[in-house]
Amino acid sequence: MSCRPRTPAMALAASARCCPPLLSSSASASISFPSSARAPALQRTRGGPGPRRRLQRCLCSQQFAERQTSGAQQQQQQQLERLFSNLNQATMKHEPGSVTSAIFLVAGTTVGAGILAIPAVTQEAGFLASAVTCIFCWIYMVVTGLLVAEVNVNTMCELGSGGVSLVSMAMRTLGTSGVRTACVSYLFIHYALLVAYVARSSEIITNSLGIPLWESATLFSLVFGGLCYFGSQRVIGAVNGFLVFSILASFTALVVVASGNLQWSSLLEANFAAAPQSIPIIALSFVYQNVVPVLCTNLEGDLSKVRKAIVVGTAIPLALFLTWDAVLLGTIPGLAGDGTIIDPLEQLRSSNGTVGPIVEAFSFLAIGTSYIGFVLGLSDFIADLLKLPSGQNKPLPYVVTLVPPLVLSLLDPEIFFKALDFAGTYGVLVLFGVFPAAMSWSERYSDDLEAPVPPIVPGGKFTLAFVMGGALLVIFSEIFKDIMQLQGLH
Repeated sequence: MSCRPRTPAMALAASARCCPPLLSSSASASISFPSSARAPALQRTRGGPGPRRRLQRCLCSQQFAERQTSGAQQQQQQQLERLFSNLNQATMKHEPGSVTSAIFLVAGTTVGAGILAIPAVTQEAGFLASAVTCIFCWIYMVVTGLLVAEVNVNTMCELGSGGVSLVSMAMRTLGTSGVRTACVSYLFIHYALLVAYVARSSEIITNSLGIPLWESATLFSLVFGGLCYFGSQRVIGAVNGFLVFSILASFTALVVVASGNLQWSSLLEANFAAAPQSIPIIALSFVYQNVVPVLCTNLEGDLSKVRKAIVVGTAIPLALFLTWDAVLLGTIPGLAGDGTIIDPLEQLRSSNGTVGPIVEAFSFLAIGTSYIGFVLGLSDFIADLLKLPSGQNKPLPYVVTLVPPLVLSLLDPEIFFKALDFAGTYGVLVLFGVFPAAMSWSERYSDDLEAPVPPIVPGGKFTLAFVMGGALLVIFSEIFKDIMQLQGLH
């Protein structure tokens, strides 16, 4: 029995590296990867289970640059499990995804311009209460990301193909109605955020270079969109790494400048009753789950690497969020619980002239990293939605991804900025809160589905129910609040 890679070329390159499967001989089926076409999304059936591909892991060894010819201790070959090998069909070389690049991709996608708005939405709660809320939201979003990874890899195993997006995942686990809801939520969130990113970045470029707004928006979309389309994994990873380090440098400068008037006693202020109202915006700031399918494909289905990339990649933004929140709220004491609505960042800008340019640089870098992650995630989603062949870089998904946000950001960006609050409350919590738990529940406990990969999120039904219940609680509380506000207007 042997493992069969996705393409004939991959089979030629990987045949010398694939050894007998690790599973017992009783599981007699093997992975079968389509050579040219993306496998269609599965329809859920209520009858007896038909023939399906079963996961067969192959024991593969990493290649050494040179054979060891001397030495008292001969290093053992490093062994790992993966679903398939990422093969560069031009060079015929194995290109495994880098965990470091994956961490930078997650961190860069998460650290968006939304970090600048966190102090404004947490000021009434105070730093202590908002820090607890932020940590809770981080744990919650890490769990949902791991659930997405778990379902994604299981869907890879069943479809026999990499590049599986939420479309195939939702169809396999939740059926047609789940796919429709996921598609609407996914497209709305991503297009709304991409519109906001293009609008804000074009404003920064126009202020810096003095060129018209439409030229700034087009330049930004072409440069960063072209990087996503033409760049390889390594190039995109290197650019993301550079941008993340630049973010850290500008953020450090911003914190140093802003912390001159920090009052440590104000960090102990807390109004926990006001903390829940900041959850939708904080949850929106931690969105990265759209790139999890990309991670799973780049890291060859190795869930240990995916888990490390998610945890470490989101821990970096968490540290930035907490530090930034502490610096801003620490300079304006006495806000917790008094109902005063001011923008701490604007107040800091007015009191310190050097803050403005640093904020602009930090905003542009943060937008750039987030834009790359969202373009990669949305283009992969659209490619899967259109049933385009996997493993091929087609221009159509990128055109559909890049052009609408560019056009809409130039028409009337204020409409879409207002929609971001709605996207954070309903879109993000539905798509990246309720959906991952619902898909995992269906996969784990349905008789019609198989889950070859062991669960990577512990707690069973209790954890899944908590994830779904928490998101629904916030959603319904926001609906109730909106209804009460509408009644108050009348």
